[in-house]
Amino acid sequence: MKLCSIASGSSGNCIFAGSESTSILIDAGISGKRVENGLNTLGYTGKDLDGILVTHEHSDHIKGLGVLARRLQIPIYATPRTIDAILGHSSLGKFPEGIFNTISADEQFEIGDLKIDPFAISHDAAEPVGYRISHEDRSVGIATDLGKYDDYIVGHLQGLDALLLEANHDVNMLQVGAYPYHLKQRILSDRGHLSNYSAGHLLCELLHDGMKEIVLGHLSKENNYEALAFETVCSEVTMGDNPYKSKDFHIVVAKRDDVSDMIQV
Repeated sequence: MKLCSIASGSSGNCIFAGSESTSILIDAGISGKRVENGLNTLGYTGKDLDGILVTHEHSDHIKGLGVLARRLQIPIYATPRTIDAILGHSSLGKFPEGIFNTISADEQFEIGDLKIDPFAISHDAAEPVGYRISHEDRSVGIATDLGKYDDYIVGHLQGLDALLLEANHDVNMLQVGAYPYHLKQRILSDRGHLSNYSAGHLLCELLHDGMKEIVLGHLSKENNYEALAFETVCSEVTMGDNPYKSKDFHIVVAKRDDVSDMIQV
């Protein structure tokens, strides 16, 4: 399986995943042109895509969706209330008839030779989901925009070969930063985002001998930076209640505005 972040951060998210014969995007929160340029960097074009999975309807996850749908007629997969919310975004323009495919959390579906398992997440959106994507005996997980995690989330992310995990903010930076109080409370709530500290704790519950790649993503531009996210998560793994040290795994931070290295597992 392949996994690559084309863009990941509070200003735009787009992830590529696939097998040798099937290629998909998870979210399209950057311009259609940037998506195409990112795919070109990886040796693909938009015409190679077999589908776009949408996690939720916030603009940093769907900004380029309308353009890609009209230009390339790529099938879009999302939950019913997410689809309704997407259609309510007038800035996206008109979508082609029949472009949307309805999915549900905890109901597996297939795109080509990929098996997709959506799981519900806690975020302040209409009906948000994360995704576990599998091909044969390999699997990768996309877990961002998590207000919290619980046994349900942990269960869906067990036994992965690679994981893209949210490390959105440093709590201290957020608390003393310029954001208004209501926005700080939203981010810190159970429907907000995972902090670096929480990401490290969740990772401690997911690590296993077969985990090959960990990508930290969806970093806040204002309340985090790469080195801090990396060091905090690594520290929590090394000091946490698990048999591993952070150096036992390949952990990287996804680039905000550039294509990250392709992961193959």
